[in-house]
Amino acid sequence: MKFGFWLPIFGGWLRNVEDEQMPSTFEYAKKVTQQAERLGYDTTLIAELFLNDIKGPEEDSLDAWSTAAALAAVTEEIEIMTAIRPGFHNPAIAAKQTANIDHISNGRFTLNVVSAWWEEEARQYGGIFTEHDERYDRTKEFIDVLKGLWTEDSFSYDGKYYQLKDTKLFPKPVQRPNPILYAGGESPKGKEVISSYCDAYVMHGGTVEEIASKVADMKQRRAQTGLSPFQSFGMAAYIICRDTEEEVQEELARITEVKESSAYAGFKDFTSKSQLEQQIQLQDYSVSNRGLRPNLIGTPEQIAAKIIEYENAGIDLLLLQFSPQLEEMERFANQVMPLVNKR
Repeated sequence: MKFGFWLPIFGGWLRNVEDEQMPSTFEYAKKVTQQAERLGYDTTLIAELFLNDIKGPEEDSLDAWSTAAALAAVTEEIEIMTAIRPGFHNPAIAAKQTANIDHISNGRFTLNVVSAWWEEEARQYGGIFTEHDERYDRTKEFIDVLKGLWTEDSFSYDGKYYQLKDTKLFPKPVQRPNPILYAGGESPKGKEVISSYCDAYVMHGGTVEEIASKVADMKQRRAQTGLSPFQSFGMAAYIICRDTEEEVQEELARITEVKESSAYAGFKDFTSKSQLEQQIQLQDYSVSNRGLRPNLIGTPEQIAAKIIEYENAGIDLLLLQFSPQLEEMERFANQVMPLVNKR
């Protein structure tokens, strides 16, 4: 099992806790990432949103790509996975930026391709936001351009959304044939595109049974394309690790007490503009990415046992959320990771 974490660029992960002692600053992001590298974490995922979806649109948040480039220069081993949304990027420029950051990191930069869900954010920032399936049609062309520029000396393309003629990109990325392309999606269209165009599949949090079903389905879809198997299956999860059950339940109650605030500004778009396999409630939305659904809460022994269940279901990468980040990330590394790794 590989252990990754979501970089806290929004000031935390809890929509109803105002101050999680996780400032939205590069200094804090750097401190967290360098500490995670020392603790043995494999990956950090940097979400890309220009508005703060966790604490509210009026609160501070960091830009994903400039943060990724800066972290690539001050780390040595950890994979830096950064989200990219085709509706906000020119694919040729994105291909160039990706190759450049891949060189800065010496081959540690990867992408999480996201077809977007927040219409209001797109309106404010001039992003292209269309009907659900059309967003995935754009994503297909976007990836075609990325891969073409990364692999061909001179690349031309004549698509519905993008056109290039004799475009050259040098240097190529360190990773060949391309930096790993992760993606997540639950709609039929999303699964079709991911199976045919991406290298790894990532999921919101789900039960063991839900995740096992998704993994099996995506393996079958991938096999039908004739491509090599997915390189990885990842899942998001929020961790509550305590010494006693009483402490666990006390913390769970604290973070899921729903309060009316602007932190829930994106809830309607998330649930109506995405095609979700499971309906979620406001309490689920209290923690981002359905992080509580895997139920990775309890004592170190309980959490480790549950992680092994997910590994048996086909998960090989956990993308974890913690609050407060530094303290809980260290607790997990010291108390849970050794139990999983010693098997």
